[in-house]
Amino acid sequence: MLPPAGRGRDGRRRGRAAGADGRRAWTCGGRATGKGLLRTAVPGHDVRHDFLLLALATIVNGLYAGFMLAFLIAVMPGLAELTEQQFTAAMRRFNEKVPGPAFLVLFLGVVALPAAAFFTGLGEHDAVSGPAVLAALVCAVIGHAITVVGNIPLNNALAASEGGDDSAARAAFEPRWNTLHQVRTAFSLVACALLVVAL
Repeated sequence: MLPPAGRGRDGRRRGRAAGADGRRAWTCGGRATGKGLLRTAVPGHDVRHDFLLLALATIVNGLYAGFMLAFLIAVMPGLAELTEQQFTAAMRRFNEKVPGPAFLVLFLGVVALPAAAFFTGLGEHDAVSGPAVLAALVCAVIGHAITVVGNIPLNNALAASEGGDDSAARAAFEPRWNTLHQVRTAFSLVACALLVVAL
């Protein structure tokens, strides 16, 4: 005797099942998956792995965005009150200390984790989480491009000017660096927000 329509041989319902909020979610082996990256699944695919990558990507991007925002709203306005000699000396020390191991983990993770979350689950994302993760990855890459092409050369030029005219060094550094930092901070905040949406 054939099993009832919509049921497997073990009697469990497969296919689509209604979630607690009334929305329909894919099921795998009779168990409904969650939301975000977990809204869709295929047999044998570990949706928990996708969710873990997305959660880590969101945390790392949040930490990085917070770091960028702290510089934007607190550190740079505070340094703006210093004299030329004090400002250039402080920024040179910041530029020496910031690229440490902890910062490099954040810097690399901001791109690597969203990329892993997207590409390892490619084809499993729903209509919201997939584009959101991809857009977050694009924002992160653009932010890093601004850092590499704009901010780092300015940091290097400021370091090379040590012992010279601090007033000229500050004038060549501060306005351009702040503008670039504002833009990359905006991209990092957008990337973080998009990953939150994807969860």
